[in-house]
Amino acid sequence: MIKLIKSFGYALKGLFFALKEQQNMRIHAVAILVVTIAGIFLGLTAIEWSVIALTFSSVIVAEMFNTAIEDLVDLVSPDFNKKAGRIKDIAAGAVLLAAIVATVVGVYIFGNKIFNLLL
Repeated sequence: MIKLIKSFGYALKGLFFALKEQQNMRIHAVAILVVTIAGIFLGLTAIEWSVIALTFSSVIVAEMFNTAIEDLVDLVSPDFNKKAGRIKDIAAGAVLLAAIVATVVGVYIFGNKIFNLLL
């Protein structure tokens, strides 16, 4: 049981490190706060909340993997290396893709809610 509790501690340490050290994580956290407030205000359904939560969590997960990959690449290849740069670019591309999908999903869900309010 102690080992399990320690593993949760390590995981939280990693999450807080990413929030503290990575500007993009803080931007994502602010976006999540704004989306949550808007969702409460607009009265999202349980299904809509589920989709929103899955979508923004995919962005956070991608950002954390990107951070881990960048740190690992910097550790094993501190000097400039074309392949190392490509690896980092691919990881950053994954975050970008997740963010684009999250934006499209958000526009669809919130756009419908706002459109219905205006009718």
